[in-house]
Amino acid sequence: MPGVLLFALFIIAQAPAQAAPVGYLPFAVSMELERARIPANAVAVWVQPVDAKKPVLALNAERPMNPASVMKVVTTFAALEVLGPERTWTTRIAITGLPREDGALVGSVYLVGDGDPVLTYERLWRMMRRFRSMGYSRIGGDIVLDSSALVFPEHDPYAFDGRGLRPYNSGGDGLLIHFNTQELALFPSSRVRGAVWVVVEPPLSGVKVDNQLVTSGNNCEPWYRDLDAQMDNGRLTLTGSLPISCGPRVWATSPLAPSDYGVAMVQSLWWELGGELRGKVKNGVMPQDARVLISDESVPLGEIVRTMNKWSSNVIARQLLAQVGRESLATARKAYMDANAPTDMVTAGNEAARQCLAQAGIEISGLEIDNGSGLSRNARIRADSLGTLLIRAWKRPWMPDFVASLPVAGRDGTARRRLNDSPAAGRAHLKTGTINDVKAIAGYVLDQKGRRHAVVMMVNHPEAGNSKKAQDALIEWVWSGAPQADPAPSHGKPQAKPKSAPSRSKR
Repeated sequence: MPGVLLFALFIIAQAPAQAAPVGYLPFAVSMELERARIPANAVAVWVQPVDAKKPVLALNAERPMNPASVMKVVTTFAALEVLGPERTWTTRIAITGLPREDGALVGSVYLVGDGDPVLTYERLWRMMRRFRSMGYSRIGGDIVLDSSALVFPEHDPYAFDGRGLRPYNSGGDGLLIHFNTQELALFPSSRVRGAVWVVVEPPLSGVKVDNQLVTSGNNCEPWYRDLDAQMDNGRLTLTGSLPISCGPRVWATSPLAPSDYGVAMVQSLWWELGGELRGKVKNGVMPQDARVLISDESVPLGEIVRTMNKWSSNVIARQLLAQVGRESLATARKAYMDANAPTDMVTAGNEAARQCLAQAGIEISGLEIDNGSGLSRNARIRADSLGTLLIRAWKRPWMPDFVASLPVAGRDGTARRRLNDSPAAGRAHLKTGTINDVKAIAGYVLDQKGRRHAVVMMVNHPEAGNSKKAQDALIEWVWSGAPQADPAPSHGKPQAKPKSAPSRSKR
């Protein structure tokens, strides 16, 4: 049976309807897939020079497959196309009522979100400090958090893998603060079973940390494998161990839902600033007669997608898909005066993103964007759709922002440990994606002759986690310049490894 599967890898025919060439997998890629026991029908590949009219390599390219976090390139494309790379978001502080000479405010304070994906703890602290410095020391009413800018469907952070406190499972919010994440600075002692000191950044009002962490003598990689956290009645219990050899580390949790997180954060900040509050911090909506005192603008979208893709932030992706939906709903209501248009901005974002891709000439059959982050078992896209998207993005005016957002193999982001010992390091901008049974890459590879290629490879199989070497082999094959020099396939014979391909002896 393995021999049949390997033979299938050597003879690859793209469906005639796709008008793609007959192709085959490079020898090194085929060998690595066979070693990983991954069959041909679990792999989709697409390679095309950005200046060419058709792909030079295609395998199962018309088959919708789960791309994991590679789905973020779809969200990035739609966000840049619909919103523009210069788009920013503004968070505001407003008040009702009048201030007294003694620094007291008779009315309430409103913190109004705009759906900013990157409103950090530091920026919020600066806004509240400015408000405090304006002479407002006591608030007679409430501090109200207004997150109505974005409307999300109900979100269960435990639904995907049961790890609801992991930041990658967090949902979005119209007033998303610090990525809904609490960072834990960990400082291990110098002896096994010793204490691990924890510094909480930022502190959350009402959340008490029960630190039960100890040190261990285990190997450092992966250093976080034994760490766990549980939240119960306001108590965040940290359990597990941190290897001594790792030294200080920063871990993160999402102990609260976004709306509760915002309340706890703002209350803690106001107390730290020495402010007094007669009412309470709560969620609500700013009234029309409120007066805006302070505004804070985000960095442009072009920078935000870089943060999202370099470190594969799921919550930023959720925010941006909702922002695309928000834009499309606003346009629809303005054009058609449709007061009954859907308010779920993620659903609207899905449809708007599909239309955006279709208008760009990208095949959307089989496309399931879901939440836009790729953290989904339902997400699907075809390799030829991803490949065409990369080609279209290359010709867009916002291309520099798109390409710069992708991690550079062997250099930064989630691809910093890819191809470190290869001449192809630093020459591939790649979005990676990994969940159980899925491993994918999509991006651009600059070959040694200076020609750039769009490259896609998706693996959906129980052994997908072992396909990294096969993906790296594909990148090295493209780097070698083989795609533009290879002869036509010879009746199922595997392609010989190009003489110029870099050695993988240190892999």
